[in-house]
Amino acid sequence: MKAAEFDSRKFEAGRSDPRLAECLKEFPPAIFSERLYQSIELMERYSIELAADLLGKLNLVEQLGAWQSVDELCNVCRFQPQFRLALEWILARLLESSCLQMRDDGGTRAFSLRNPPWKPDLEYWRALGVHIDPSNAATLDLLDHAAAAYPDSATGRQSADHNLFGPHGITLWLNYFNNHNPTYAVNNWVGAAAAADRLSFRPSLRILEIGAGAGSATEILLMLLSERGLLPRLKRYVVTEPNAYFRRCNQRKLKAQHPNLPLEWNTLDLDSSWSGQAVGSGEFDLVYAVNVMHVSKNLVFSLNEARSVLATGGWLIIGECVRPYDHQPMYPELMFQILDSFTNVETDPDFRPNPGFLTAQQWRRAFSRAGYARTEIAPDIERIREIYPHFFTGAICGQNIGTAE
Repeated sequence: MKAAEFDSRKFEAGRSDPRLAECLKEFPPAIFSERLYQSIELMERYSIELAADLLGKLNLVEQLGAWQSVDELCNVCRFQPQFRLALEWILARLLESSCLQMRDDGGTRAFSLRNPPWKPDLEYWRALGVHIDPSNAATLDLLDHAAAAYPDSATGRQSADHNLFGPHGITLWLNYFNNHNPTYAVNNWVGAAAAADRLSFRPSLRILEIGAGAGSATEILLMLLSERGLLPRLKRYVVTEPNAYFRRCNQRKLKAQHPNLPLEWNTLDLDSSWSGQAVGSGEFDLVYAVNVMHVSKNLVFSLNEARSVLATGGWLIIGECVRPYDHQPMYPELMFQILDSFTNVETDPDFRPNPGFLTAQQWRRAFSRAGYARTEIAPDIERIREIYPHFFTGAICGQNIGTAE
């Protein structure tokens, strides 16, 4: 896995296939540029380099001289139970290199070294990422910051939440959740385009946004509504965000951009009854969230609560990082999977077999469980994955056909 070996592939991954452009024709063409695809491929490779680096920092090389399951490794290395997900990701990521191999022992996956791990060349890959697009520095910085927290998180010396959300970390998160960061902004564009399409026929618009952070998703949604002439129909837009600092950033920015719009700011707890939390039953034409709903503790409960505040015919639209295939590791997971909010959720073998990101089919099952009679996913992730398996962005759209309960 030397740098030159990977370079020779020139990031070929099926993204030049005309079928991919056909799948994305309903979205603004500028979103899915060659630069974006190259950036995604670079982040995938950079996360493999970080996984190889963590193999040494977590003292796993000697242990993997023999076949070991994730649970066995956690026990022998005295890792915290909640680190299991992150450890499994590191091992699965390294299966894409020549150094690790896996076998299935009756439903339990075991891993061992195939070849000695290579010496990671993080500086080379960082420089290449910034050369592809200088804005990639925001994602690279956060990947580095998160990886540095893994050893302390594994042993319990310090919580990941403390490490990742300290004063330095907050700045990195704000830079990452920003529309100038292309590998993140694509989530906002896809979600907003799906929402604008589905709102175009409603005579008035009342919107509830969940977990808006510092406002990057709100910003893009309002931009697309304006471009399509829909803003005059906006009667109410409630922007919710539990973090007070992020909420103030959001409010300051959006008030300056849209002083005459009916914007409100409040908090909302995903995991408690939404009734009385600044919202009423059957009130909204759109409940909107980008990269939020996957951290709901009880996913069906939160999806059902969202449906309860939708008017008849209204839509829940969530922009999510969608896993193309079961068990497929993805680079964004490195930044989130050691956080308690990401891992401390209720799982279900049918629609939520793991914490974190889900497949398109798992989202369909979850929406169905929550009573959405009509569910759509845009773009067609299951067709795209056959063409380009590193396409991670989708909008899951559920319509409240009947009267909200």
